[in-house]
Amino acid sequence: MEWTENTRQELVIGRNNVTELLLSESPVDRVYLAGDPKNGAYKKIVALCKKRGVPIIHTDSGAISRKAPGANHQGVIAICAPKEYASVGDILDLAEKKGEPPFIIIADEIADPHNLGAIVRSADAFGAHGVIISKRRAAGLTSSAVKASGGAAHYLPVARVANLVQTVEELKKRNIWIYGCDMAGEKTYYEQDYSGGVALIVGSEESGISKLLREHCDFFVRIPMKGKISCLNASVAAAVIMQEIAKNR
Repeated sequence: MEWTENTRQELVIGRNNVTELLLSESPVDRVYLAGDPKNGAYKKIVALCKKRGVPIIHTDSGAISRKAPGANHQGVIAICAPKEYASVGDILDLAEKKGEPPFIIIADEIADPHNLGAIVRSADAFGAHGVIISKRRAAGLTSSAVKASGGAAHYLPVARVANLVQTVEELKKRNIWIYGCDMAGEKTYYEQDYSGGVALIVGSEESGISKLLREHCDFFVRIPMKGKISCLNASVAAAVIMQEIAKNR
């Protein structure tokens, strides 16, 4: 069966991303491989496919390019089911399992899948327990977002909810403090205390954190800017603050 949008399957593209997919517990339907399987660049992928019983379809680079037009596929793609979303409860359970106060990232109206993927990647790198996104006016875990996450989306729980405000209200009931990333924040991101449960809201570059969510923030933190550019890319700003939260905790 060839891959199409209607089959509800996704492409994972490139050597590193396919390797991370195979290392995770995510189901993989098959892998298309162009080139010599004995070559060092593909050896690990071939070994992982054999270990997991994933079929390898040997083909040429042109055939792979037709399946992933315009992508830097590096001679390998995998076909898998779309990434399944976790629940907010799954994220909280992970924190409890690790014996740590919850550390959650809330992406508010992040429409660019590459930005979302980068946020997921940083969240995984800095020890967050999960990312929460909205079902409306926001990117989902498309193949582009998964690729931009560098494989982190295969490991880190991502929950997609209908109402971010209600979700934040529930988190507050669990003694989780809500921090908004905002240029008008009372404190710089490195002056703030992040003790206890933390949920960091990152808004879109165009409009920032939505009005209703702003009303539910306990604190606002800002990143001081010294250059001529007044703001950072949303995923970069998120990573800067996540690193400080990780250090503080």
